[in-house]
Amino acid sequence: MVGVRSRGETIRQFIVDNVSAHPTSIVALTSEKFEISRQAVNNHIQRLVTQKALVAEGNTRNRVYKLHPEIVTSERFQLIGLEEDLVWREFILPRLGALPDNVIDIWSYGFTEMLNNAIDHSQGRHALVSIEKNPAFTQISITDDGEGIFLRIQRLMELHDERHAVLELAKGKLTTDPENHTGEGIFFSSRMFDEYAILSGGVYFSHEFSRPEDWIMERENPRSGTTVFMQLTNNSSRTVKSIFDKYASGNEYGFDKTVVPVTMARYGNELLVSRSQAKRLLARVDRFKIVIFDFSGIDKIGQAFADEVFRVFKSKHPEMQLYFSKATQEVEDMIIRALRSDEI
Repeated sequence: MVGVRSRGETIRQFIVDNVSAHPTSIVALTSEKFEISRQAVNNHIQRLVTQKALVAEGNTRNRVYKLHPEIVTSERFQLIGLEEDLVWREFILPRLGALPDNVIDIWSYGFTEMLNNAIDHSQGRHALVSIEKNPAFTQISITDDGEGIFLRIQRLMELHDERHAVLELAKGKLTTDPENHTGEGIFFSSRMFDEYAILSGGVYFSHEFSRPEDWIMERENPRSGTTVFMQLTNNSSRTVKSIFDKYASGNEYGFDKTVVPVTMARYGNELLVSRSQAKRLLARVDRFKIVIFDFSGIDKIGQAFADEVFRVFKSKHPEMQLYFSKATQEVEDMIIRALRSDEI
């Protein structure tokens, strides 16, 4: 009986872990995965519904299954005089429940860093903090009524537009208040969670742990203020230390390595061909020892662009290590051409 019970728990955990991505096909998916009948899967699902782990919606033919929320709550806070650690201890932590220590540590880091940003930088009056927890994962969002993070960065750094502000955030070590902030909070928070997003002004920035490249989209109806969204699996094995270590080179601890999403240096579908585009990509990367240029989504680049990044910039910063990843053959050929021209 122990073996049967253990297998049943495994099946039900699979259903909980995958139902959000497959709300209408979870029965077929589970049946195929464990080689059991659909009736057997339905029995497991019914048990999860009874346990209030799942919610079933619609009739039998068009049945949709969703995770049953354990907690759905929100509270509005006045930002002036607010202390992020107090909100964490009194509002968030008691609602997270019995989660593993490493998961609590990630939530503590990410939440306090993001709320502190709203307190110190948003110039807003209020922040709405929302939390939703279900059997599989937890989501927390923070929405302030301030200027908007991308517009603020654009204004203070005199950048061309909001998209350029997102590129600078993606590199890391960006702060508009160097005396009080290191500029690491958003970068590391975006890498710790399964899903992390910032919605502000006319831009939506997103990073998913399972998909290393950053994503940026434009909104049709720009709005003021900033919303930060974070989601993490309740049984994640990730740790705060593992994320910090990933961006520290050698044995010396420090944030000295970054991955730069090259696609964010372009607007729309434009080709990356000019030195000005390359300089936009290279802004502030000299703050790192190791830079990896991620060419995901880039089919080709121009000679001037490649030359500026891999020959001109490198010659001015010989102490830095520059690498590239996920490049097409055409992109790689252009980079190699730039590197070889430096040897002539």
